[in-house]
Amino acid sequence: MSAAVPDEQIPPNPVSDSRTFARAFADLRLGWSQRELWLHLGWQDIKQKYRRSVLGPFWITIATGVMALALGLLYSVILDQDLAYFLPFLTVGLIIWGLIQGCIIDGSEVFITNEGLIKQLPSALSVHVYRLVWRQFLLLMHNMIIYVIMIAVFWSSHDLSWASLMAFPALALLVINGVWVSILFGIFATRFRDVAPLLASLVQLLFYVTPIVWSTKVITDRPGQEDRAKIAEINPLYHYLDIIRAPMLGEQQQAYHWYIVLGITVIGWGLALLALRQFRARVPYWV
Repeated sequence: MSAAVPDEQIPPNPVSDSRTFARAFADLRLGWSQRELWLHLGWQDIKQKYRRSVLGPFWITIATGVMALALGLLYSVILDQDLAYFLPFLTVGLIIWGLIQGCIIDGSEVFITNEGLIKQLPSALSVHVYRLVWRQFLLLMHNMIIYVIMIAVFWSSHDLSWASLMAFPALALLVINGVWVSILFGIFATRFRDVAPLLASLVQLLFYVTPIVWSTKVITDRPGQEDRAKIAEINPLYHYLDIIRAPMLGEQQQAYHWYIVLGITVIGWGLALLALRQFRARVPYWV
């Protein structure tokens, strides 16, 4: 019978080199260093979609503008809201929602739709995420033309000031969140294919419960029902909308919206890095 080996002589099990946070951060850095690739691919995605059309990507702007105008005219009457306030409110909400929705729904399929490139092109996984978020940002910039038109028409109804410049860091924070959302949902939706349709249904539900086609002012203007407006704050997407919509419309904003968004950003990035650490090497086998 062989003698037992003392515990101190047993070598520790080595941790797989692919499952380290260093590798996860390296993937993000490598993807960023290849920005010429994903900047070009993201722009080509939009050009390819509207190839041979006369207006090209501006069909995105027209479609969003028509939807904003139709819903604004309808819901301003139904909810008894001032059109000069409600139409820009709805327009900004739809524009920002397009970015949020794209990062969640398209982000959940980011690795599945890029199966060929992942298997054939030796690049970081984050390249495909940066490409997707860049594409969604370009779509948002096209739709910002509608916002400029709305503000020009209803300029006297909105008190724009230097505080409106807070919309720029808010937009940057929204884009940063779009990256971790695409990484986290993309990895799990690649492993579990039911996640993508589930997220699509959830996002559709969140559209109606988020103050986009309705305003919390409808509730707060009713006597005795002011506290009911706080129910909307349970929805984290409400805070993401408020940090950028309020300055764009010249409205006052409470600081706690920023605190909530920053807190979610930190937690979200922690989960995304953990998922990237654990499953980055497995994604090519799952697609």
